[in-house]
Amino acid sequence: MKTNKSPLEVAVEQTVDVAGHFNRGLQAVKGEYHSKISVTDARRLTGSVDIDDATRMLFPDSNRWDYAIEYDDETYFVEFHPASTSNVAEVLDKILWIKRWLKTRAPKIQEVKARNGNAFYWIATGRVSILKGSRQYRQAATAGLLPQKRLVFG
Repeated sequence: MKTNKSPLEVAVEQTVDVAGHFNRGLQAVKGEYHSKISVTDARRLTGSVDIDDATRMLFPDSNRWDYAIEYDDETYFVEFHPASTSNVAEVLDKILWIKRWLKTRAPKIQEVKARNGNAFYWIATGRVSILKGSRQYRQAATAGLLPQKRLVFG
């Protein structure tokens, strides 16, 4: 019996760095972060990949991105991270890393990235305390990466 695989699952199988790391639903996402994700239709939340864990040995000294999450056959890249002014530079390094990784080492995953709106999200693990008038706030805003308290799909 043939099963239908999601676009992210197929892309992960074709990406050496993360092959074998696709999980159904939010299984790849640490349980402590599940409360920060809301979905209107759980059946559309098809899979996830812990990119950080899968690539740790390949890129031990890099600021690796956390997760890819597939909802409604589109892939979103989500970083759960503290959100204070002093964290902005690190998260900006992480988004540069994921974009470079997608382009150079994971083009199949890049192909299934969400097309409508933003595909990259910074979800605050605690309070958001980035000073609105600060240079760091402007940098995060320019990168389209202002932290949010939760991620809502659907």
